[in-house]
Amino acid sequence: MSAIRRALLSVSDKTGLVEFATNLADLGVDLISTGGTARALHEAGLEVTDISSWTGFPEIMDGRVKTLHPKVHGGLLAVRSNPDHQAAMQENGIGAIDLLAVNLYPFEQTLASGGNYEELVENIDIGGPAMTRAAAKNHNDVTTVVDPADYSLIIEEMRAHSGATLQKTRTRLAAKAFARTAAYDSIVSTWLLGEAGESLGPYRALGGSLVQQLRYGENPHQTAGFYRTGEIREGVATAQQLQGKELSYNNINDTDAAFECVSEFDPAACAACVIVKHANPCGVATAATAIEAYQLALRCDPVSAFGGIVAFNQPIDEATAAVVCEIFTEVIIAPGISDAAKAVFAAKKNLRILTTAGLADADQPGIAFKTVAGGFLVQSRDNGRISSTDLKIVTKRQPGKQEMADLLFAFRVAKHVKSNAIIYAKDGATVGIGAGQMSRIDSSRVAAHKARDAADAANIAETLTAGSVVASDAFFPFADGLLQAASAGATAIIQPGGSMRDDEVIAAADEKGLAMVFTGMRHFRH
Repeated sequence: MSAIRRALLSVSDKTGLVEFATNLADLGVDLISTGGTARALHEAGLEVTDISSWTGFPEIMDGRVKTLHPKVHGGLLAVRSNPDHQAAMQENGIGAIDLLAVNLYPFEQTLASGGNYEELVENIDIGGPAMTRAAAKNHNDVTTVVDPADYSLIIEEMRAHSGATLQKTRTRLAAKAFARTAAYDSIVSTWLLGEAGESLGPYRALGGSLVQQLRYGENPHQTAGFYRTGEIREGVATAQQLQGKELSYNNINDTDAAFECVSEFDPAACAACVIVKHANPCGVATAATAIEAYQLALRCDPVSAFGGIVAFNQPIDEATAAVVCEIFTEVIIAPGISDAAKAVFAAKKNLRILTTAGLADADQPGIAFKTVAGGFLVQSRDNGRISSTDLKIVTKRQPGKQEMADLLFAFRVAKHVKSNAIIYAKDGATVGIGAGQMSRIDSSRVAAHKARDAADAANIAETLTAGSVVASDAFFPFADGLLQAASAGATAIIQPGGSMRDDEVIAAADEKGLAMVFTGMRHFRH
């Protein structure tokens, strides 16, 4: 155990500060403080030593230099059991600091609120992280607190142990402190890389703050947590949960997949709905209204949609809510829900309802991470888009107007389907999706098979893929995948092109009377 006799408090977030400081004072702890923290404590009637009085040196350069002083860092770093350290403290008039409470300048909040360059630079904390790391390094002797949520724990422990904290507690708090400064620095670093027009560097930091301790990961034997990074982007991390059970790891992963996909479609141009199961869209549709879009998305694969995630690009009204509630759904996410729709959903108490302030910006650059043994991969977010002017028509027959619209729609959906991905679409809706197969021909077969099953479920005599178009996320290496699409009833194909056998594939398309366009852009998603 390590007794706390002197504490240094320097916080930007003053939540719980006065109560914490009052309890420390009641336990006989001397208080040192800085700037606004000291003023808040003085105003609360507490006896506080200002940092300038403690160091004998004034705060200078608009407060940029105030705690970077040997009396501060010596007091934090001195090993109490080391005679040489004790002699140095005595010789230089350095008093021990046994507890440090710091939360850093609000860089993340300034970034989120759209602060300009100068504001952001001024909110990069220097003294706070330096003190935090010093105290955390010396956790055998010093208690480091970076989160107001830990204030009550510290006070309870001090009261139970004659003003001391336990080694295990100090170690846990030190780990939290180093993680906090690392996460803080990662956000600053990422912002500066963006300002420099770069996305990668010789070092890459990844940091975040815990949003939710999850019950388990993908499987019950795995531990998991949900963390928010400093990226300013609408999505699951910023959504408000209105009702339902706590989100699970798989819920969050699948909801993110659904919301990212539905955000591809401009709500001013059309209503869109995406239904996801196991991170893959099983139905995507656009229509004049949200309810129509949902019904068309559901038609694509009603079996997989059971227990799925549903995302909309427009606010949900009462009629749409009633239709969605007709089958079991895990999560619904949308940029707004009417009060009448909320009342409908309220009857389904376990249904998780999330609302966002808008859609994710599909064009926004960003970074994607994937772990591997001993490291991680980093790449820029796949925000590539294709318009009709980017397409190269490679067959004798050109696609018609509706075919062209459906080709662009299908290729946009392909970006969000696990490779190998094959998407059949007709009239702005998917009618068959083949995902994650080891060969492209198998994805084509799976998509066609699902389309036939969906037609049977809807009592439609003709398979849904009749008269459809087909999109492939990567090139057809052989003509067999194209021939499979033709046999399923597809009339036009969109694919990146670039295979050594492009000529064979084009010839096969011409022989079948198909229209085919090349995008020159691939959308692998592993």
